[in-house]
Amino acid sequence: MKQYLVTAYDYTDAEAFDRRMAARPHHVDGAKALKASGNLVVAGAMLNDEGKMIGSTMIVQFETFEELEAWKNADPYITQRVWESVDVKPFKVADL
Repeated sequence: MKQYLVTAYDYTDAEAFDRRMAARPHHVDGAKALKASGNLVVAGAMLNDEGKMIGSTMIVQFETFEELEAWKNADPYITQRVWESVDVKPFKVADL
């Protein structure tokens, strides 16, 4: 499978954090399903200096870029306007 580094930054409007918290249980359920299917390598929230979640970073793997795009576009953080920008780069986890 091809691996990708996904870096997503949240919206910064006044309601952005509330949207994140409302969508979070659904997003986490999806991440657990990705992990069970072997598509998720590692994931976590990016934090600001105060420890507040402001984005996400994930290493995922899919057979095709189209499968990655389908997952990304269906994620609750996209559909519920949590992530404002999502950067996807090809990635290779080191075999250590």
